[in-house]
Amino acid sequence: MLDDSNVISQRDPSGALAAVKALPEQARFEPVIEGDVERREVTNIVLAGMGGSALAADMVKALLKDTIGVPIEVVKGYDLPAYVGWSTLVVTLSHSGNTEETLECYRQARHKGSLLAVMATGGSLFEWAENDGIVRSRVPAGAQPRMSTVYHLRVLLKLLQEFGLTNAVVYDEVAGASDWLAHWLQEWAVERPLEHNYAKQLAERTVGKTPLFYGGDLTAPIAYKWKISWNETAKNVSFYNQYPEFSHNEFMGWTSHPVEKPFAVFDIQSSFERPRIAERMSLTDSMLSGKRPKASVITLEGESLVRQFLWGLALADMTSIYGAILNGVDPTPVGLIEKFKASLS
Repeated sequence: MLDDSNVISQRDPSGALAAVKALPEQARFEPVIEGDVERREVTNIVLAGMGGSALAADMVKALLKDTIGVPIEVVKGYDLPAYVGWSTLVVTLSHSGNTEETLECYRQARHKGSLLAVMATGGSLFEWAENDGIVRSRVPAGAQPRMSTVYHLRVLLKLLQEFGLTNAVVYDEVAGASDWLAHWLQEWAVERPLEHNYAKQLAERTVGKTPLFYGGDLTAPIAYKWKISWNETAKNVSFYNQYPEFSHNEFMGWTSHPVEKPFAVFDIQSSFERPRIAERMSLTDSMLSGKRPKASVITLEGESLVRQFLWGLALADMTSIYGAILNGVDPTPVGLIEKFKASLS
């Protein structure tokens, strides 16, 4: 089925595959920063967003953890931490600009007198920022939030540069990986047959199953990305967790039932992760033999953590689209989520 271009075009009427092909273009995107940046000492950073809009925040936290001099917290909810105040930079992230949790965080940041910045395609959030004179940057619209992560990454890194909190190293490296990323997308393209297409092969391992994705301290954002892609793109229940925490609780959860479980297990590994993480994953697979399906190891490609993150998220998009095609669903729309949001409002 995945080698039949007619089937794929019929089951991808909204153009999800075309959206993923634009990832290299996203990597070269040059954000425009609007508004005057206030120079103030920043002692902590809060990145507030939901779903796909918050994924870049998780990635930035991991990518900057060894170089940024202040703590970063990612908030996925309505409320900012109590410590947020004058010396906090709050960046509110909403692809649509209308996410109610993120709008509430914006209100709270204004009330607390924090430094504030906004990322959105438009909507109420961008309008408020314009009216309030808040630093802001507009993300190109068109693609779903989960397929705009590299846009989000570029904007967020640029905003942190504007506030003097990081340099341009990671930002420039994302742009420099554009052609390299295009090469890999071609490796996973529709024209590439199943026997030579890693994305199609991974998708086939999930048919009729619930995928479970595991990362380590560094790769947890990529495991989360795979979970998001499977939920929204493949319309498939999926979960994620990270090591070493897995070893202290979930490990035991696998021991009380036989191996015939409808799951597909994936361990996401990076050469930049602490080696002990891969050892834990391997030992877990050995000790749970006969109690859960054997894990498939996805080894992130790339000579830097930035490239490995880009490779992992691009592969997640391509694989989950093929998963949607196998599931017989349109990869792009998330109608029930939109209906839920409309019902809340």
